[in-house]
Amino acid sequence: MLEDKRRFAFAVALAATLITVSTALAAELTGLRGAVPVDQEAAPPPIANEINDDKRHARNYPEQPPVIPHQTRDYQITLNANKCLTCHSRQFTEQSQAPMISITHFMDRDGQILASVTPRRYFCTACHVSQSDAPPLVENTFRDIDAVIGAEQGEGSQ
Repeated sequence: MLEDKRRFAFAVALAATLITVSTALAAELTGLRGAVPVDQEAAPPPIANEINDDKRHARNYPEQPPVIPHQTRDYQITLNANKCLTCHSRQFTEQSQAPMISITHFMDRDGQILASVTPRRYFCTACHVSQSDAPPLVENTFRDIDAVIGAEQGEGSQ
């Protein structure tokens, strides 16, 4: 009986401690909303400007889809129309001087090459995104593979 009372008292003390600690930690945390309470509307950040320099950007990892180096705000991409293909499809690249879409966009699931863009690669913005001058919302410590390999080789030579 005394042992049961001690266990119960310990459990209550542990629960109270955990509640106090978690409440203190939660008070220090802020999300992307900042200090705005959940039941209130947060002011939206200003819309960032799209980068429109038409320069090709380096990719950070193999198989990364290229980023879009121009504005796409009013581009229509529907079942019936795809504005991207007016410059990037095979028949228009000479005239537009835009890079042609990859041959992988013409392959079906079985690896067969089609005459036109495969439906599973038709909606460009599912993978390709425009760049903006927006500040990062969270800290990013990403390093590309060359930086990782360079750091490892530097450590091994010492």
